[in-house]
Amino acid sequence: MPAPSSSSSVCTFLLIFLLAVRASNCAAKATKNTRPPRQLSVDYYAKKCPQLEQIVGSVTSQQFKEAPVSGPATIRLFFHDCFVEGCDASILISTNPGSKELAEKDAEDNKDLRVEAFQTINMAKELVERKCPGIVSCADILAVAARDFVHLAGGPYYQVKKGRWDGKISMASRVQYNIPRANFTIDLLLKLFNSKGLTLEDLVVLSGAHTFGFAHCKQFVGRLYNYRGTKQPDPDMDPRLLKALQMSCPQFGGNSDIIAPFDVTTPFMFDHAYYGNLEAKLGLLASDQALVLDPRTKPLVQQLGKDKQKFFQAFSVAMEKMGSIGVKRGRRHGEKRRYCSMHT
Repeated sequence: MPAPSSSSSVCTFLLIFLLAVRASNCAAKATKNTRPPRQLSVDYYAKKCPQLEQIVGSVTSQQFKEAPVSGPATIRLFFHDCFVEGCDASILISTNPGSKELAEKDAEDNKDLRVEAFQTINMAKELVERKCPGIVSCADILAVAARDFVHLAGGPYYQVKKGRWDGKISMASRVQYNIPRANFTIDLLLKLFNSKGLTLEDLVVLSGAHTFGFAHCKQFVGRLYNYRGTKQPDPDMDPRLLKALQMSCPQFGGNSDIIAPFDVTTPFMFDHAYYGNLEAKLGLLASDQALVLDPRTKPLVQQLGKDKQKFFQAFSVAMEKMGSIGVKRGRRHGEKRRYCSMHT
């Protein structure tokens, strides 16, 4: 076979060069035209539903007066939603009759979620749909309602970024390993929070939501009688609190509906008393009290216990961060539900 001439080699080189240039230009154009997904923003509904926050606010303020438990219950609902599948209102979906797969809300770890929280979101959604049909997601309504209740209880008012779509998946089987348990150690808590993109500081700050609200006996009864298999009460619980809780929560056969406040000093106020309580051995859950026992988290507990404004500022930032976990955008990944308990 004859060797290729120099002129044909040059032509071949030029052809390859031109194709490469054309390919790079096409890639550049594709990159230019492929916009990154819109980020969450405070004014996401400014044009299509400008009265959103006022509508949700009318419901949350009414609920706070008529059923104060709605406050901590809704914040807990938001937390449980964000930690499983992201902040996409998958926690609100009801299990289809006859379905073999239970929805998130029917998972064992979610059975104690208060009905008042679900009612609040459903009421708000109904009003929003009347004014702005098909525009606002249940996920955004939940985020706004959680903020409202923090503020109504005396906590900070912070701007809520919006633009979440509702999730298409809600499975009870995905809950168990994504929700912290009452007896978790700091190591286990950190592992879970880190997996959600949250830090040690976020863990301590978000735990401060336990400044109001209640827990059932089963969440802490082990601390009262048989702490970590010792057959003794938890030595890191104040004896007076221990005695009071033992009177309400017997080791066996107690009333499963009995509850106790997370914050024994100001149970209905959103303040920073929670942290001072931990230092006084007045934490309700083992996972709460652990925050002041671990040298990694104790310094921040002490700081927040002394400075309410520091806590409020940090909590606002941490809630925005948590509210961005696993956000769904667009019809490919999400939906806008007409009814929060049903997929569209």
